[in-house]
Amino acid sequence: MNIVLCGMMGVGKSSVGIRIAELTGRRWYDTDIVITDRHGRISDIFEYYGETHFRALETEVVRELADQDGLVISTGGGLVLKPENNELLKRNGKIFFMRADFETLLARVKADDARPLLKNMGRTAEKLGELLAQRTPVYAAVADFIVDTDGKTVDEVAREIIACAQKA
Repeated sequence: MNIVLCGMMGVGKSSVGIRIAELTGRRWYDTDIVITDRHGRISDIFEYYGETHFRALETEVVRELADQDGLVISTGGGLVLKPENNELLKRNGKIFFMRADFETLLARVKADDARPLLKNMGRTAEKLGELLAQRTPVYAAVADFIVDTDGKTVDEVAREIIACAQKA
């Protein structure tokens, strides 16, 4: 069984995924890093090929990872918006929605100009709020477990997810 982490940009999916891998000996993959290693910067993919192309690359990576076992998979913020990705991930995994409030997310992403969906917006807070409102119901619907991350350390969140996964 794979442990799949989903949630908004800035919630800590990569940091927590790495920590879960350290604690459990599982292999960790971040779908955005796999795409970047193969195809270049995500912001460049968005700029030159568009979001639709990027989402197709995500599905390609999901197909590869979902067939493996014992992984920790940190997903890009929009990956679970595509039903095909969720079906693939759920075949051999449990999806954990890592949830954080708006203020926490805003503080984390505001200083990061590498977020293509927030790039050149000049209105990061407004755009983040829109994405949060659109995506939260989807995250909650696809998740097998919801883990609140506000006020918790990476280690605390990782251990909570591991405990839930062991009961699954």
